[in-house]
Amino acid sequence: MVSATKQGSDPAAQGGEPDQRTTPHAADEGLSRGAGPDSPSRGGDEANVPGPGNSVTPGLRHVAFRALIWQRRAVIVALRVARLVRTGVRRFLPGLRYLGRALQQRWRRSLQFRTVLTTLMLAVTSFAVVGAYLSNQIANNLFQERLTQAESETRYNVKQVQETFDGAQVTDQSSVITLVSDTLSAVEGRGSVIQRRYVFEAVPNQTKPRNRWVESRASDQLTVSVIPPDLRKAVQESGKDQYWASTVIPVGTEDRPGIAVGNKVTFNGTVYELYLIYDLNTAQQTLNEIQSVLWAGGAVLVLLIGAVAWYVTRNVVSPVSHAAMVSEKLADGQLQERMVVKGEDEVARLGASFNHMAASLQEQITQLATLSQMQQRFVSDVSHELRTPLTTVRMAAEVLYDARDDFDPINKRSAELLYNQVERFQSLLSDLLEISRFDAGVAVLDAEPEDLLQVIAHVIEGAAPVAAEYGSEILYTAPEETVIVEMDARRIDRILRNLILNAVEHGEGKPVTVTVAINETAVGVSVRDHGIGMDPSQAARVFDRFWRADPARARTTGGSGLGLSIAMEDTKLHHGWLQAWGRKGDGANFRLTLPLRQDGAITESPVQLEPRDATIPGAPGSIPAEQDYKNMLLLQTGAAGPAPVRPPEETP
Repeated sequence: MVSATKQGSDPAAQGGEPDQRTTPHAADEGLSRGAGPDSPSRGGDEANVPGPGNSVTPGLRHVAFRALIWQRRAVIVALRVARLVRTGVRRFLPGLRYLGRALQQRWRRSLQFRTVLTTLMLAVTSFAVVGAYLSNQIANNLFQERLTQAESETRYNVKQVQETFDGAQVTDQSSVITLVSDTLSAVEGRGSVIQRRYVFEAVPNQTKPRNRWVESRASDQLTVSVIPPDLRKAVQESGKDQYWASTVIPVGTEDRPGIAVGNKVTFNGTVYELYLIYDLNTAQQTLNEIQSVLWAGGAVLVLLIGAVAWYVTRNVVSPVSHAAMVSEKLADGQLQERMVVKGEDEVARLGASFNHMAASLQEQITQLATLSQMQQRFVSDVSHELRTPLTTVRMAAEVLYDARDDFDPINKRSAELLYNQVERFQSLLSDLLEISRFDAGVAVLDAEPEDLLQVIAHVIEGAAPVAAEYGSEILYTAPEETVIVEMDARRIDRILRNLILNAVEHGEGKPVTVTVAINETAVGVSVRDHGIGMDPSQAARVFDRFWRADPARARTTGGSGLGLSIAMEDTKLHHGWLQAWGRKGDGANFRLTLPLRQDGAITESPVQLEPRDATIPGAPGSIPAEQDYKNMLLLQTGAAGPAPVRPPEETP
């Protein structure tokens, strides 16, 4: 950078006039380049040139062979290094991935970690911006201060040099050289603040006749090359103006920043360029120390801010974490857990409110549990107490029913109604007793390896008269002749009988399809009817106790509303799935999925829940996506719109 009233940059100005000085070292250098007495002669070189009579072919072959060996060794070493680098990368990358996943997991799960890390990042960014700005401002101020001092001292010293040259009365060469050396030596030295050097160079291409014996002078280790070309050009083309530029000064084995200030002086009719060069190393050291203090102070302050943020967030987040832990314990059934309340601030009020809520929930849950136990005990007690009188009434009803042919028509019809209603009452009582066993947790699974297909055939055979009465046909499809499953045959028989009889009863005389499929871990049985189907409100309560889809609908079988509830409890005992699909006017499909072994787990049901023949409004023939929710209802109706479609499963 060159500055006076203007600055410029012209790389072409580099080609100044070369140094015309002749030093004794040049002659010595020329001598050193000549041929000494120990230099090999031409004849000696020619003696080593292979000629027709020299046998050098084996030597060349040996050299080529050694070169090939070293080339192969280099390739082997390169391959080994590449293998080591690849192995290191492979071992290092998993660690980085693990660290990244750990940090990501910590970021997601810890509010305190996220807050502290965000605070640290913002603090580091802020201090970096502020530190860079302060460092730049300090550097500019130091430079401007040194520049002002350098310009002031240069004007004074140049004025003194010019006055000395103007008043000199010397005519011989030795006197001129002595005067110039003494005058420039007086300029060199330490100024008021910064060290000063000089470069004294005659302006090139001067056409005015002159008698000069001094071409250039410079301080130790300095040459005119340290002066930027654009600064020399500006000084050469100027009159009495003063220019400056930043430069680099070689001092010993290091380069230091400096400022070169240039002027013109005249001596014996010759115009010279006089550059005073000021060393800014002390200013640079001061700047480095200031920057070190700034960065060290910033690092300490960032750590302090991180510690403060950690302490503050810990005080805020700890009660929240404690509340989350207490909530999890409450959800696990530990209703006596409470938060520790300290102080009267917002967190303390939150803890007090949380404890009040937990106490209220505990009281209500306890009341509900007590009421449920009372209801279960009442049902169990009533069911057991009714068994004896019901047995007596049934015996009397059977006697009357067997003797109904001897009665008049009115009494005969009364005997038949009494017998049928007693049968229904006994069935309802049996269901109530079974539900009470489930509620009491005393239901036991008596699992044995059984043939599921024989159980299904037995159920279909028993449901055949009812299907014939309704005008329905039961279609049965099985992949094999035998399917062995660890199960309680009595309970599976009850589940299937309930599903098939419900399908026949609601099938409106249309065929009922029973399909069996098996995979590696489970067996599935689907019971499909094409009757009235279910709408969302009905389907949402299909497994509720004492619920009937249409209370006004006439029934000849079941009707207690406990069949599907008992079927669901039996399925849970087998660790299986009982799921239902339905659409109004398109029938329903119930799917039972059982593990082949009780210690196994069901990964996927081998039977499709969505029937292949089901139609979707607006998308004929398509099948919505199946969602396997354990022991829960799956429903797709026209009102809800079609579900996502996927290809149907293959059913044997």
